[in-house]
Amino acid sequence: MIIGSNLLFFETLPSTNTHTVSLLKKNNLQEGTIVYTNYQSEGRGYSGNKWESEVDKNLLISIVLFPSFINPSDQFFIPMAISLGICDFLMRFIPDCHIKWPNDIYVNNDKIAGILIESSVIGNKIESTIAGIGLNINQEKFKSYALNPVSLRLLTGMSYDLPACLNQLGTDLDKRYKQLIAGNSGQIKNEYVSKLYRLNEWFEFRGIKGVFTGRILTVGDSGRIKIEMKNGEISEYAFKEIEFIL
Repeated sequence: MIIGSNLLFFETLPSTNTHTVSLLKKNNLQEGTIVYTNYQSEGRGYSGNKWESEVDKNLLISIVLFPSFINPSDQFFIPMAISLGICDFLMRFIPDCHIKWPNDIYVNNDKIAGILIESSVIGNKIESTIAGIGLNINQEKFKSYALNPVSLRLLTGMSYDLPACLNQLGTDLDKRYKQLIAGNSGQIKNEYVSKLYRLNEWFEFRGIKGVFTGRILTVGDSGRIKIEMKNGEISEYAFKEIEFIL
């Protein structure tokens, strides 16, 4: 096992990703180390968003990876694999889930998990990657940081053992990461695209030029999303260039 081979627990942290970056600068952490906590006072999401999590209710983790075998131009395969690993875990308890490009996991139209990938690239090599995950497990009431949060408990009516969930999530993520190591990036991409939220469905998006109707066709190796307009025009968008209108 790579992911989950070493566990570092902290009762509270400002942010697991921030603390893991600090640890990595001071120590030779082994690949697959999981840093986790019961509470984050300054949990971070994509684009500076906050991540809300009640104490002792959810999984708040960061994973240390050294994916030097991946070209920096293809580094989006890392969040692809992480997203699929989370879906593998969730589908042990619920029928299905989807990946909302670029970094959220959805059940129906509600957000159950968020991913924050931070990589250090030197030259043509990825030196290290910190994969942060916030996964809602037992929380029942949410306040203000997300418009549409949900948890496993809200979906199933059951309560879950967090250490057991962490162990299983680590196992599922490890299998996906080993797929990348084995060179099965094509399979990772195909499965990722097949699970995209609103794939091939006509919905409204907001881009640089305003609101438009389109449908998601695929995501490229670099992470750019490809969307077809009603007039047949096809465009690609990078992070922050487009957003879903929910």
